[in-house]
Amino acid sequence: MIRKTVVRRNRYLDSVFLMQVARRMSERPGIEDASALLGTDANRAVLAGLGFEVLDAGPNDLVVALAGEAAAVDAVATDLEAWLAPGVPGAAPDPRSLEEALRTRAADLAVISVPGAHAAREARAALRAGLHVFLFSSNVSLEDEVSLKLEARDRGLIVMGPDCGTAYLAGAGLGFTNAIRRGPIGLVGSTGTGMQEFACLVHLAGSGISNGIGTGGRDLSDAVAGLSTLAGIDALEADPATRVIAVLSKPPGAAATRKLAERLGRCAKPVVQCLLGGEDTLDDAVIRALREVGVEAPAFLLPRTDPPFLGLRPEQRHVRGLFAGGTLCYQAQAIFRQAGLTVHSNAPLHGMETLEDPDRSLGNTFLDMGAEYFVEGRPHPMIDGTQRRRRLEKELRDPSVGVLLLDFILGTLSSPDPVGEVLDLLPGGLCVAASVCGTEGDTQGLESQVRALKEAGVRVFPTAAQAARFCRDVALTLQEGP
Repeated sequence: MIRKTVVRRNRYLDSVFLMQVARRMSERPGIEDASALLGTDANRAVLAGLGFEVLDAGPNDLVVALAGEAAAVDAVATDLEAWLAPGVPGAAPDPRSLEEALRTRAADLAVISVPGAHAAREARAALRAGLHVFLFSSNVSLEDEVSLKLEARDRGLIVMGPDCGTAYLAGAGLGFTNAIRRGPIGLVGSTGTGMQEFACLVHLAGSGISNGIGTGGRDLSDAVAGLSTLAGIDALEADPATRVIAVLSKPPGAAATRKLAERLGRCAKPVVQCLLGGEDTLDDAVIRALREVGVEAPAFLLPRTDPPFLGLRPEQRHVRGLFAGGTLCYQAQAIFRQAGLTVHSNAPLHGMETLEDPDRSLGNTFLDMGAEYFVEGRPHPMIDGTQRRRRLEKELRDPSVGVLLLDFILGTLSSPDPVGEVLDLLPGGLCVAASVCGTEGDTQGLESQVRALKEAGVRVFPTAAQAARFCRDVALTLQEGP
């Protein structure tokens, strides 16, 4: 295997586009690893950690790093411009600045996906141009986030983010989204995958989402104090298409929770909360929201009893959860914690164990594979499942593993075949449980993804919470012993 890096000076491309380029490169026969990113200090450090030569590249330079068979690496490097060609041949070029875009397009929202070091500046310029902001960029400082959100509040605008992965606005999806119908349920969430799961379950139950406002994962921390969450509630309360408001969050800060409760106490519309880390699941929140708009919860959302799993060897006592969706990792931990089961994680809930080395599982381990540790310089696992596949291969070599818990996220920006990326490894002599988040309108095909898993012997559940509960029950049986 050889390693090669190529630099293109003063070449900026959108980070999501670069993740997709890296995924396509990694799919080429003979390519073992591929990264396409800007030459920031942090990204160069990531490449060095992966064994690539640290180049003299700056934050405005594009770096492509390739590892694999010599012929394959050389072929990709030689034809690099074809891999990097964005847009539609013959189409008008995209504007190169916010000012240029506003001269040629009417807009009330800016989507920003630039390196974190530059994101706050671009977001501030958008606010001062009177635009709401969808800030996909990560690595924005806490100080900048608070400053941006205070300025947005003063201007009557909303900053969705930073690190905001999902929004549904006026029938359009931004970031990672699914094909869902519009309806009477409004959504505010600091959790991208949680918003996707909630919206898909609402859709599959026959209802729909009026608008879904993402806020970024830190919004309900005490430091940010829910500035965008509160602004989103205000917007949905004033929206005539919204009859009930659902608020979703990863574990919030205590002070932010009190401020949120005070605001919801004054809301003129019914509100459903799901603050993950407690006893509520996304399923519970969907059922309550449907009830508020007069829709009976369908059978697939109701508690179920599944046949036990038999056939594990005595030494197969541990559960390993490899999650593309960080929210679903939190939810699964909460389900295990309620049963008195301990889980190690790189993103632990209160009361769970911190996994000191994310590359080494211990006992029951749940991994958020979308955490910075795993995605710095690499595509998110929802875009490219290569890293999760490698971790799955590693778990399969551990004789103490008896149960695998997986999630598969369909929709815009996601891998065209997330199940297919790992299907040949399943079930691998283990009890494997999975959920698939998506709808029949997603290009990956919800039905075909579910069918492929079932044909491989995987227990497939309609919700992530149900899959986690099944694994919990198996874990309790393993704990009791023969």
